[in-house]
Parts: sequence; structure tokens; C-alpha cells
Amino acid sequence: MATHKAETIGTLLSEYFRGTEAETTLLERKIPTLWKEVLGAVVTQFTGEMEVKNGILYVHIHSAALRQQLFEQRYAIIKKLNEALNAKVLTDIRLLG
Repeated sequence: MATHKAETIGTLLSEYFRGTEAETTLLERKIPTLWKEVLGAVVTQFTGEMEVKNGILYVHIHSAALRQQLFEQRYAIIKKLNEALNAKVLTDIRLLG
């Protein structure tokens, strides 16, 4: 008798979309939520619109001093966001005024 392993719909969909453009798009949509989790509420207060295009996260920051601090830490931020996504989605961050 054959046995079947039960899988959740989420697991099946993740496996189906793995490595596709659709997976990348879904992961990119998670970034604004992860931004708050990774960088905290204080940074989020000064954060405006966000958009991801071709692996680059464009973020509007309403404080010049904070924008400079984030610029200096951008590679660490990229690493943390990619780790939170369990995928290499981001390659750069552009901080806009």
C-alpha cells in the first residue's frame, strides 16, 4: 500500500514557484513588512515609499542624518533582509530624500 506525505498548500506553492519570476515578485512584496521587523519602529517612522526594481530597493527616508547612517549600513541591511526572505532578492539599496 502506498503512503502519501501530507503537505500544506503553502509548501506546495513554494515548491512550484521556486526559482521563477513569480517567486521573486512574491518575495519583493514582503520587503516593506520585513523593513519594519529588521530596522525597527524608529526607522520606520522616517520611512516613506518603497519600491523594488531589478533587485534594487528604493526607499524614501525623511531624515538626512538617518539616510546617511542607513547608507553606511546598506550592505548589512541587504544581508539581513535577504536572510529574512531566505533568498537573494536584493542586491542594492538606494536611499532617496
